[in-house]
Amino acid sequence: MTGYRAAIIGCGDISALHLAAIATLPDTELVAVCDTDEGRLSAAATGNDVPGFADHLSLFESVRPDVVHICTPHSTHAAIAVDALERGIHVVLEKPVAHTRDEAARLVRAAEDSTAKIAICFQNRYNAPVRAAHAALSSGALGRVLGASATVLWHRTAAYYLDRPWRGRWSTGGGGLLMNQAIHTLDLVQWLVGPVASVQGSASTRFLSDVIEVEDTAEMVLTHENGARSVFYATLANATNAPVDIQIVTEKATLHLRGDLTLTHADGTIQTVTETVATGERAYWGVSHELLIQDFYSTLTGDGDFWIDPRAARASFDIIQDVYDQSFPDRADLLGSAIHDSTERNPQL
Repeated sequence: MTGYRAAIIGCGDISALHLAAIATLPDTELVAVCDTDEGRLSAAATGNDVPGFADHLSLFESVRPDVVHICTPHSTHAAIAVDALERGIHVVLEKPVAHTRDEAARLVRAAEDSTAKIAICFQNRYNAPVRAAHAALSSGALGRVLGASATVLWHRTAAYYLDRPWRGRWSTGGGGLLMNQAIHTLDLVQWLVGPVASVQGSASTRFLSDVIEVEDTAEMVLTHENGARSVFYATLANATNAPVDIQIVTEKATLHLRGDLTLTHADGTIQTVTETVATGERAYWGVSHELLIQDFYSTLTGDGDFWIDPRAARASFDIIQDVYDQSFPDRADLLGSAIHDSTERNPQL
């Protein structure tokens, strides 16, 4: 594999997984870090023995990396990624693809116009049980998919938001629970069951209204293009971080994802696929960042876009935006950006 020079932009919690993944890549060198927070920047630069920059454009000019990993607040995702793509720098971007429809559309256009590649971190698609479920459903052997149910029952405290205030604001987070936590599960539902044709849902703040202006609870019914129907519920008011639960029903089987995959056939036959168990305080991040990042780097010398690019990442993003349109129709002023009409779910940009 050709050697690459990598940089990290945003040195908060999630950057640790990107640093660990970069360390596994042969012939790839971390050459710089960037953060607007002086303390985090100093710690990351010293800890990794690389130069630190407070501005990503200065990093691009001084270091000229081949790949940048963007781990910043949501409102900066698209702008930094566009700056990189316009300079021919490959991008690994944390979810979500952007914080508004306008910014998402801008990033899709920039990716299509650039010679560089971009990956959006929906790493749970790389989980072994998820991939096994996708293969089983795609084979047609299980018959028509009838629908799914999914729950995300997690816990966040006021301290979580006070520590990083951007998480609880429309202008910087672009949303709350759906954009920052449940988006991964929504992505899996639409990837496994099929593209979504319409959404009916609501989002509200049930638990942390004295701390945040975005939602901490949401529910929705998804109608898929193939006629299947999925129901979804998520909250941050749970007493603990419970395992994400997805159940998919087909004509000939039931698939249950709760960490592992349990595939129960109509004749009573049961198959299981286990996942490596993530441990520690942030086990809910899963185990597959490393796999996604390794896969992305392996494609950089080939033709074609990476399979989870901004256009692919808009599938779950648009579901969330539809729920926000129904629940917070006046949020445009808080976002600081115009809200596009959502009548066309998959616009050709």
